[in-house]
Amino acid sequence: MTTAGPGERPPPALRTEALEQLLTERGLIDPKVMDGIITEYETNVGPLNGAKVVARAWTDPAYRDRLLRDGTAAIRELGFSGPQGEHIVVVANTPTTHHVVVCTLCSCYPWPVLGLPPSWYKDPAYRARVVKEPRRVLAEMGLDLADDVQITVHDSTSEVRWLVLPERPAGTAHLTEEELVPLVTRDAMVGVARVTAP
Repeated sequence: MTTAGPGERPPPALRTEALEQLLTERGLIDPKVMDGIITEYETNVGPLNGAKVVARAWTDPAYRDRLLRDGTAAIRELGFSGPQGEHIVVVANTPTTHHVVVCTLCSCYPWPVLGLPPSWYKDPAYRARVVKEPRRVLAEMGLDLADDVQITVHDSTSEVRWLVLPERPAGTAHLTEEELVPLVTRDAMVGVARVTAP
């Protein structure tokens, strides 16, 4: 664990851990409950909302058009809005264009549709490198793109947050909107992965 030097403020992770320990010792929070809440928002609530948006766009061309024209309004149509989702711009991946999202300053992220940002999204290495060498970073994360695929990196800010509309995988034309939802991952909506057919 990293500690602060004399006169330095401890890093945020250390301060957070100390605060959690203090609140736990005083009986004000239950660590198991906190872990459950964090897991729910990281893996279930938020990404599930985004997956519903993507599945609707894949199955409803008119909705897709509205989503790409005004992401915030189209997402609100499905009941998803709130803090960190006041202005969401949606960009669509194609066979020749791939979008990936980063927040170079901190960890701005569209919580209503993606939940809490994953730890790698907040990592300074990801934030710095994906802008400079996106193809290499994506390959390290398991996404190899052909050399002729143009990569566009979008920098989320407190004013504008980005959501990637992944390509619908081949072989899923027979699936309903509800059947498509479980295929869509948080990572695909950030642009560091593809959606794969079942």
